[in-house]
Amino acid sequence: MGGSSANIISETDGPGIKLYLNDERFAFGGTTNEKPTIVCLLSDSTGINTVGNGVGHDITAIIDGKVDPVYVLNDYYEADLDSYSSGRVAYPLSKLPEGRHTLKVKAWDILNNSSEAYTEFIVASDASLALKHVLNYPNPFTTHTQFSFEYNKPCEDLEVQVQLFTIAGKLVKTISKKIITPGTRIDDLTWDGRDDFGDRIGRGVYIYRVKLNTADESASETQKLVILK
Repeated sequence: MGGSSANIISETDGPGIKLYLNDERFAFGGTTNEKPTIVCLLSDSTGINTVGNGVGHDITAIIDGKVDPVYVLNDYYEADLDSYSSGRVAYPLSKLPEGRHTLKVKAWDILNNSSEAYTEFIVASDASLALKHVLNYPNPFTTHTQFSFEYNKPCEDLEVQVQLFTIAGKLVKTISKKIITPGTRIDDLTWDGRDDFGDRIGRGVYIYRVKLNTADESASETQKLVILK
């Protein structure tokens, strides 16, 4: 479900909640490292309850439906500049086991109305570079398409290379970019359908390979795309 909404919010009168892992590029079901950061954007016209007035009125997070432990996020809330009605939480989690996990965050406004947000994510080990959910959108396309992917080593210098080939294996375009991001998702690599000489290539099916390189290792994945006229 990478690329879909990052969270599901219950229908209540409580705060608005946007829930992510590591940064705001995270998508529901996305891949993270073993120590992701809960990123939660909160807003409410009456203000956010950050002092836990009333039993059970803290900003809380639950992993995999387990109520032990319940993570209390109050102290990690930072209000937006000159605002009493919005802010963000950035809460670093300890090492999580590999595999799929769920996350639910609950928050309250100062009138004691609550909301919950839910998301899912997959932890990939930091031991080796992993590349997942490689795709381009739109596909098919006519003039422009955008490549996106997820990986498991945030805050590390990466060299990204996208190579496009004909079905016969002829290389027609190479896109290279150096990146460093606090998150684990890249979705801003755009291609205009032109080859390395600036000429627009013909309609048809092409193969592209996304490759990541760090100082010590690499990972790659291959997909298909279609160009229309």
